[in-house]
Amino acid sequence: MLGMGVSAVMNGRKTKKKKTSFDLMKSGTAVFRLLPTNLAHKCAIQALKLGLVPKLAEIEDPILETDVWGMKFVNPLGMSAGFDKNAEVINGVSDLGFGFAEIGTVTPFPQQGNPKPNLFRLLEDGALINRLGFPSKGAEKFARNLEKIRDISSFKIGINIGINTGTSDPAGDINYCLNKLAGYASYIAINVSCPNTPGLCAWQAGDKLAELVEKAKLTLSKQVNERTPPLLVKIGQELGDDQLAVVSKVALNYGIDGLVACNTTVKRPATLRSNHAKEAGGLSGSPIKKQANQTLSKLFNMTNGKVVLIGCGGISSAKDAYERIKSGASLLQLYTALIYGGPNIIAEIKKGLAAHLKEDGYANLSDAVGVNHI
Repeated sequence: MLGMGVSAVMNGRKTKKKKTSFDLMKSGTAVFRLLPTNLAHKCAIQALKLGLVPKLAEIEDPILETDVWGMKFVNPLGMSAGFDKNAEVINGVSDLGFGFAEIGTVTPFPQQGNPKPNLFRLLEDGALINRLGFPSKGAEKFARNLEKIRDISSFKIGINIGINTGTSDPAGDINYCLNKLAGYASYIAINVSCPNTPGLCAWQAGDKLAELVEKAKLTLSKQVNERTPPLLVKIGQELGDDQLAVVSKVALNYGIDGLVACNTTVKRPATLRSNHAKEAGGLSGSPIKKQANQTLSKLFNMTNGKVVLIGCGGISSAKDAYERIKSGASLLQLYTALIYGGPNIIAEIKKGLAAHLKEDGYANLSDAVGVNHI
């Protein structure tokens, strides 16, 4: 992201101040917010693809290193699914300071998604509404893009998979993606909670979810790779306690390795102030923070802490991140916070999270996971 020249007055004369990576990214973020939302996203992808976003030179704090599914994550912060839908800028995202990224959602075959405009900023609320509808270049193109990335072995790649709109065989769509992409993934997340794909959220019901997971696990068991990637499911915020209990039961009985909580929501809090608040689609950002944390906390209790949880939804500060860890999250994901805080927020959250852990006497992040339930 490119910034304008910065000058300072020192010792009575005007001199140029050397721009840091943080200065450049802050300027770029401000410029992007002046663009229409869909165009801003496209420009961000292009900037990362062309290497225009400076790589942050920082030393990771060892207290944030965590071991999940037998894999070492240098820090728990990840880019949420929805940003890099076609595996185009994994290297660029890794340069921002994330420990991992969940890319996609990818569908078996190419589809356009919903008509534009389908992405809206709610500036007054620190939120977004999207009704993108799984725009995807398909699993074949996705796989070709994955083959082009440079070696970033310490960076973990989750692949978020979904179904084509109007499909007659959702389970078949999921298995198609697994066969094409599982070999590239640190983990796989099945998206059964996007509110913009008709009929998809019905697959969160117990019998349907069990069927989907059982078939997916069978498909993964037939992979010839040295390592079978963990299988996760991304759930929505609309689920009540009884539905969460069913999801938890399926997770424990059918070997789901993790749950991502939560996706966007079609609910609209009464506190929203933006003129875009009534747009159709999924709401993300600060207004969903409380509900997302409550859902994650309930899942931790219902699974007795035996299922890895990724906290997602409304995390925009170190305090938010720490609260989600204490509620039971082993890993965290950001997206909307980057729209408003820019890439600098990644380093800010990591620094603040490390400080919180040290202040409370923890030796490492994993010791704090779920402590609110002790």
